[in-house]
Amino acid sequence: MARLRYIRLSPHRPAVVDGNVEWRPVINQIEHPRIPVLVWENAGPWREANLWAMQRVMEREVHPDTVRANMNSLLMYARWLEETDTSWWDFPVKKADRCLVRFRGFVIKMRDADTIAPSTASQRMRDVINFYRWLQASSFLKSSWPLWQERTINIRFVSSVGFERTMSVQTTDLHIPNRKSIGEKLEDGLLPVSAADRDQIISFVHSNGSWELYLLLTLGFYTGMRIGTLCDLKIDTIRNATPEPLNPNMYRIAVGPGARPSVKTKFGVTGSPWITAEHRDLLLRYIVSPRRQVRVKKATADSKNLVFLTKNGNPYVSGDSERSSAINVEVYTMRRKAAAQRLKVFQGFYFHRSRATFATQLTSILLPIAGVAPTLGVVMEAMLHKDEMTTLKYIKFVQRAPMKEAMANEFTKAFMGAIKAKDQTNEG
Repeated sequence: MARLRYIRLSPHRPAVVDGNVEWRPVINQIEHPRIPVLVWENAGPWREANLWAMQRVMEREVHPDTVRANMNSLLMYARWLEETDTSWWDFPVKKADRCLVRFRGFVIKMRDADTIAPSTASQRMRDVINFYRWLQASSFLKSSWPLWQERTINIRFVSSVGFERTMSVQTTDLHIPNRKSIGEKLEDGLLPVSAADRDQIISFVHSNGSWELYLLLTLGFYTGMRIGTLCDLKIDTIRNATPEPLNPNMYRIAVGPGARPSVKTKFGVTGSPWITAEHRDLLLRYIVSPRRQVRVKKATADSKNLVFLTKNGNPYVSGDSERSSAINVEVYTMRRKAAAQRLKVFQGFYFHRSRATFATQLTSILLPIAGVAPTLGVVMEAMLHKDEMTTLKYIKFVQRAPMKEAMANEFTKAFMGAIKAKDQTNEG
């Protein structure tokens, strides 16, 4: 199937010197270490898609992370094209047979089946349409009839000084509305796992996964740090951990752009999350372990100080990305192994849920003891939240848990009573 590969983009242009062609670096052009390129199943590149990505990066239209997200949408589209044996330029007269219309139906089915989130479905279709807009503007695609129906939507809003304004937004009839599901959603739309499921997941990974995944996952469950931060931890970050004055079993580590050494965080927030003494000691032993030293020998000079390296000596997360394909592959492998053993705790689990689990557990511990205001401050500090509204979601989630439990118990009792009464009637 189609796949994404990442390349180092170093802009060059040809120059003729003494009758020979030489490729020279382009002045004032930034080198990009991780640009996505889309490759078909037959190993051939999707040239138009790759040109779209490269042009947007080189002309600095958008951030490279945005380009990577857009190319993930095109990857989904490319795989659908291959599976359905459809050409990306297939626009017959009959509207229902056009490739974009059929792909839209496919994405909606995935959304309705909860395979992808409603926001993801909207984003995937929007990215593909934007790609086709570029194809038309660049004369790579011409059609005798419109590819879609253009629509203009007027959005009214009130400015910060109280004046009403209207903003016109251009959309199409292929747009997929972002119909969010009703119910509580925590940070990034995540839900936690229970403490019992957490322990089962950690135990299973300890027995069946890599040592690196085990360490990263336990750190995620017990510190709440994001995967991008965990994978950018430096050796000195752990060695410089400072004891918590009132708790000898806890340490603080410095992360963010203001830390020394600096460690990546979302939104560039600098802070000092907690880490247990056992975790610190375990990481210090791992840093000098023969297993890690084998990986260090394969690493480049600027990666050797990272705590976690892949078996090939590469960082788990590259550039400014918050995603790790290596970790995603390992978690996917764990899901398959767990399914083979009929272990259900891995169903729907992915790494980032460890963060929601930590925040929920921490809130559950603090709320009965300290109340809302102190809990809000502590959880916000531990999670490195930029906005306290994000932290409040966890507090509200935990506050509603007893109500949901009581409701479930009462409904269960009523249901079992009805079943018992029906059984007695049938016996009579």
